[in-house]
Amino acid sequence: MLRTLLAALALAVSLNAHAQNPQVEMRTSMGVIVLELQPENAPVTVKNFLQYVKDGFYNGTIFHRVIGDFMIQGGGFTADLNAKKTRDPIKHEGGNGLRNQVGTIAMARTSDPNSATSQFFINVVDNQMLDFRGPGPQEIGYCVFGRVIKGLDVVNKIRNVETTPRGPHQTVPVQTITIEKVTLIEAAVKPAVKGK
Repeated sequence: MLRTLLAALALAVSLNAHAQNPQVEMRTSMGVIVLELQPENAPVTVKNFLQYVKDGFYNGTIFHRVIGDFMIQGGGFTADLNAKKTRDPIKHEGGNGLRNQVGTIAMARTSDPNSATSQFFINVVDNQMLDFRGPGPQEIGYCVFGRVIKGLDVVNKIRNVETTPRGPHQTVPVQTITIEKVTLIEAAVKPAVKGK
């Protein structure tokens, strides 16, 4: 009996913690994507991403790199492919237990693991080769910090668009896919229970 009670309590605590993870709505020109972020696994990365959200940084940026059997990337360029000025890079948080699986969101970066700023990508397939496998430069992987909980159909629409080279970018959507607005979804506040 006690074991069952403890298991139920652990499940309730786990579900409550899960429900409190921040959620973000990404309104795009192709539909809405809702992301659940995982600050317990990637606190620095989630804080960084949410600051860009709160600053309105992502509004009006585009998905500038779309590879249908790999991922969709955005969050750094305007529609005319001008790079937006970012804050300083953040510490790499690979090896946090999260994997680059279908529907997860991870930070884009250069060959320097600690170079991520604003750009992110959403995995459209399981990309095991992007997972943390060790501290070496070829093994350090890409930091996953959340997942799509609504709008995977929108992600799949984006992954299937026609792309073309534009400037230094090789896989830019022919028809611009704009990230119109990104907002933090505020947790619903439970009404106070009045005394008898």
